[in-house]
Amino acid sequence: MSVKAKYQSVLDLGEKLNIQNGAVTEENGVLKIKGTAGTPYEKNLLWDAIKEAGGENATDVMANISVADETIYARHTVAKGETLGGIAKHYFGNAMKYKEIFAANGNVLNNPDVIHPDQELVIPNL
Repeated sequence: MSVKAKYQSVLDLGEKLNIQNGAVTEENGVLKIKGTAGTPYEKNLLWDAIKEAGGENATDVMANISVADETIYARHTVAKGETLGGIAKHYFGNAMKYKEIFAANGNVLNNPDVIHPDQELVIPNL
């Protein structure tokens, strides 16, 4: 299996996340990945995918992933049936962090119990 094939799931995720300024090269059996993720959350997703494909201490991949917007953790588009607590649990592992998401979205939300599909929320850095 080629090194690029081994990390194809990472490359596919990069496309799905619309990673900017992306470049992938293979040199002496090492896959070199470069690009700019939109948010720290997207960068973390890529690193998790790299670790899953190659293991914690992979020596056959080098990644240089920068972040375009460090002022927020992520952007989230609300899906039908979601709650702020559920969104907080997804990003932070703690549903009670919904208060921080609500506070960061005062320009969009008036009540933490009322969110609507397709609203774009900012997920703050905690």
